Amino acid sequence: MKNKPASSKTAWPRLSDLAMEQRLTKADYQHELDKVQERLRQIHRAYLKSGHSAAIVFEGWDAAGKGGTIRRMSAVLDPRGFKVWPISAPRHYYLERHYLARFFERLPPRGAISVFDRSWYGRVLVERVEALASEQDWQRAYREINEFERTLVDHGTRVIKIFLHITPDEQARRFRDRVLDPAKRWKLSYEDFRNRKQWGAYEEAINDMFRETSSEYAPWHAIAANNKKHARVEALKIIADRLSAGVDLSPAELDPEVIREAQEMLEIDVSRLKGVGRRLD
Repeated sequence: MKNKPASSKTAWPRLSDLAMEQRLTKADYQHELDKVQERLRQIHRAYLKSGHSAAIVFEGWDAAGKGGTIRRMSAVLDPRGFKVWPISAPRHYYLERHYLARFFERLPPRGAISVFDRSWYGRVLVERVEALASEQDWQRAYREINEFERTLVDHGTRVIKIFLHITPDEQARRFRDRVLDPAKRWKLSYEDFRNRKQWGAYEEAINDMFRETSSEYAPWHAIAANNKKHARVEALKIIADRLSAGVDLSPAELDPEVIREAQEMLEIDVSRLKGVGRRLD
């Protein structure tokens, strides 16, 4: 028997509904990428000054483009408030603890953004398909994950969830490129081929995951990723929209003491600048 969806008011994505032919030309891609990266810079400055925080989850098929999309974020964000967590099989230390323990430890502090390259959803994806968790455990995990994300949102941490979807043919093409390109071979592992053999089981698990854990406070965003350029821009636009909603993006105001020192030491008439806070008498 299936669990009740995370929110009956929230529509969830389905892999079969995605328009896989979506593409961006090279010129359009660069133009759109530049725009969204500038938005992300502005948003991150606002987070650093305001104390907002966010946890961004990237899931998707092997070779779907998660790493490339994350790199387009990390290239423009300040590492003092931005962290990427690549998630693989848990160490023995975590195998003896609740599966969410290692994710609690990696949540962003106030003012920061953390990206999870794979995530707590491993419990209802790989651990389900590979029988690394019992059916009772992964069925219960839907409720645990919803409650976990609700806790984060209530604490003030935005949760943004991206899934990159590619077709089996496109995955095969990318695997072939990785085998033939020495610079890309490190990305390929035996597990990638083993996972591919269970495509149907993973599709079922992914669609169940969408239905059970797409909530009003943390909805899933599934993106057609056969064209990497389209997928990168679309994912970054969704992230920028979710990060910026309700956030004051105006430049930080200068502290009065900074204004005073700037006037005295740098001979700058700061009263003519924008965003300098209250003026000194």
